[in-house]
Amino acid sequence: MHQPTLSPDEQWIANVHSSANRPPELFLMRNRAGAEMAQLTTSPTAQWRAGPWIVPEIVWITASDGVKVPARIYRPKDMNAQPNGAGVIFVHGAGYLHNVHNYWSSYSREYMFHHLLASRGYVVLDIDYRGSAGYGRDWRTAIYRHTGGRDLQDHVDGSRYLQREFGIDPERIGIYGGSYGGFITLMALFTEPKHFGAGAGLRSVTDWAHYNHGYTAQILNTPDKDSLSFRRSSPIYFAEGLEDPLLIAHGMVDVNVHFQDVVRLAQRLIELGKQNWEMAVYPVEDHGFVRPDSWTDEYTRIFKLFERHIGASRESRTSSGPGRR
Repeated sequence: MHQPTLSPDEQWIANVHSSANRPPELFLMRNRAGAEMAQLTTSPTAQWRAGPWIVPEIVWITASDGVKVPARIYRPKDMNAQPNGAGVIFVHGAGYLHNVHNYWSSYSREYMFHHLLASRGYVVLDIDYRGSAGYGRDWRTAIYRHTGGRDLQDHVDGSRYLQREFGIDPERIGIYGGSYGGFITLMALFTEPKHFGAGAGLRSVTDWAHYNHGYTAQILNTPDKDSLSFRRSSPIYFAEGLEDPLLIAHGMVDVNVHFQDVVRLAQRLIELGKQNWEMAVYPVEDHGFVRPDSWTDEYTRIFKLFERHIGASRESRTSSGPGRR
């Protein structure tokens, strides 16, 4: 990616440039064809730059409606690791972001986390599902009046891709994401449990009638005029479908997706007698965490969830004899 800015006299170009495995840096060049760029900044530490950061390959998944859906893929072999027989699907947030590309991702933590997962044997997919930006009108409007419909099916098709291409049992495919990604994770576990084995929903929307009008009304209209859209799109109405282990994580001072969303969902899961879920609460965090210790705690919990229920730990338990997950 190039983000150029001309000098006032138009003789120079300041360019913020990044690639898939290198974060943005500032470059300077003369404003003429073929001029070389001089790098002015080096932001990461030498230790970070020495890491085995890959340029993820972009693959195309044939969806159940015949459409080709793009995804970044991280394989164990990319990290010189052996497969552990498990897979993970990451769901980007906002619903309309663009995350499958060849420049530095705004999900830099997840980019690094996916290297860790691949190094431990997981195949990781990061999908630009229906609704994502950059693919035209029909792609964006495919979720109109039904979030958790075509966008969720693209992730179900991602699970089928992992099954077909890598022989991964769907019970060993995890799914996780934050905000809209957390919403999709909940819908996946509640309505399509046969395609997934565990999930982590982070700062998740659980009931669209409780989310902000400016965003939601463009997609689902309003609850008083289109109650069907809101009901079929809200995870809280499908919680009885939970079969697999679920981690819920949320900041208590979230001013975007309010903490009450997951409190209401927790009460619903209690009423339904569900036992295979846990909640991590972050008392001082907003929608996007600030404290490094909060990020570390959250991603440690996600990693342990996958290791325990779909990864190496699960494999060692099942191979040693019968038992319950």
